[in-house]
Amino acid sequence: MKFYKWHGLGNDFVIINYNENPNCELAAIAHRVCDRHFGIGADGLVSVRHLGGNAFEMRIYNSDGSETEMCGNATRCVGLFIKNRKLVSGREYELHTRAGIIRPTVLENDSVRVDMGEPHLLRGEIPVTGRASDNALNLELTVGSRKFIGNAVSMGNPHVVIFVPEVAKIKLAEWGSQIECDKLFPRKTNVEFVQVLSHNLIRIRVWERGCGVTLACGTGSCASAVAGFLTGRTGRNVSVLLDGGELQIEYSENDNHVYMTGPAVEVFQGEININ
Repeated sequence: MKFYKWHGLGNDFVIINYNENPNCELAAIAHRVCDRHFGIGADGLVSVRHLGGNAFEMRIYNSDGSETEMCGNATRCVGLFIKNRKLVSGREYELHTRAGIIRPTVLENDSVRVDMGEPHLLRGEIPVTGRASDNALNLELTVGSRKFIGNAVSMGNPHVVIFVPEVAKIKLAEWGSQIECDKLFPRKTNVEFVQVLSHNLIRIRVWERGCGVTLACGTGSCASAVAGFLTGRTGRNVSVLLDGGELQIEYSENDNHVYMTGPAVEVFQGEININ
């Protein structure tokens, strides 16, 4: 199988062109391919299939083999992958995901701006248990003897955003793994711990559903920016500092869409025996 290794701020992916590998059973091979000792090593496996025109199907599998609805860092990588591989002409693409259509645009400096669509804020949409028409702000969460207040947002995949005084002091793996599986979240959840540094600057650390600790999360950055604005902590435009680097997030007042801008990098390419 021919593959391309990419990362977005250290959140890394094995990308395959499905048209080059039409018979791959992606869910079956994702865990093996993503293994950092016995495979290529990645947080996820991403399949890109040309649908016609500037439209592509993007399917994303976590390192544990589960399929996820969306991944913001992967959309940037796929956008630049399409441009660099010259799969179609132009710099604007339409990615069909399990969360809907996402539109990346490759900028002149090869950073990628992605229209991530509207955030989902109701319990029934995220999903969070309780009355479907209620929002999911100010959720009470308990991890052992410790209590947190979380704010749930979906960017096509579920997130819970927890504001903390000092993000460096959190026990990310311990607390994140327990919150991911909390009974409030019927499809589990991604977890972001967020420290507000100023009205337009936040620092976050991420526990990803199905992956564990990752260096960056695009959808998590978007969800954190939305939660920051809705709770009065930040403005609509924020810089997000992650373990792997920085993203720019805009929660637009004009169309209620969230826009993410950041880098994507191809690391290497090759072939792997999956028989």
